[in-house]
Amino acid sequence: MRFAAVSDIHGNLPALEAVLADIAREGVDATVNLGDIVSGPLWPAETADLLMALDLPTLAGNHERQVLTQRPDEMGASDRHTHDQLQPRHRDWLASLPATLRWREDVLLCHGTPTSDLHYWLETVTSDYAPERSPGVRAATPNEVQARLGDALHEVAHALILCGHTHVPRSEQVDGRWIVNPGSVGLQAYSDDHPHTHIIETGSPQARYALLTRQPAGWRIELRGVDYDFEAAAKQAERKQRPDWAHALRTGRVSAAHCQP
Repeated sequence: MRFAAVSDIHGNLPALEAVLADIAREGVDATVNLGDIVSGPLWPAETADLLMALDLPTLAGNHERQVLTQRPDEMGASDRHTHDQLQPRHRDWLASLPATLRWREDVLLCHGTPTSDLHYWLETVTSDYAPERSPGVRAATPNEVQARLGDALHEVAHALILCGHTHVPRSEQVDGRWIVNPGSVGLQAYSDDHPHTHIIETGSPQARYALLTRQPAGWRIELRGVDYDFEAAAKQAERKQRPDWAHALRTGRVSAAHCQP
């Protein structure tokens, strides 16, 4: 079996279209979507329409939960823009999505970790953020990754776990299990303050996804970067008065104004 995993699209329609075209050229058996699908100042409704038509195995991320459950005056700017753009059909679809999914027997899909859509799995937030010195986040240690696994797959042999949320493409093998984050399709840099201030940067505007192939010796994992018209996405962000997103989309870096997903 060979399949693709996408995550953290954040309403970036041209990035999604480029990734789907690349996936189509690879001739995969299936594509799964790990959530944070529409939130942002770009094309939330159009992105939802495309994915609803494709009917992929899809999770809800933390932004889907926030858009559906928070009051508009509680939302950040990205969720509020998305809230105002979505139609009832989009809301119904988002509300139908699970938070986690056991897929094809030995593959588990989650957004953050199996128990939280907000916690990072393969990264650890630190309390030492300082501009030009520390991003306030680092790669998780093997012990931290193991602890976040918990009881999720103790009875499943040779398991593959897919997670998103951090936008950082990474794979780690722990206790005989691969944990893979395909990276973000739609936003390559952002800042956050949960649980401490930190920034995430990939340093490239490329859209990211993963190809996963089951082989006799185990899983082959390919973390892919795809070129797309990021300038069109950046200009859309500027039209929506989000220069922070425009900078992140063009550079894969966080500007001095930071960028909230």
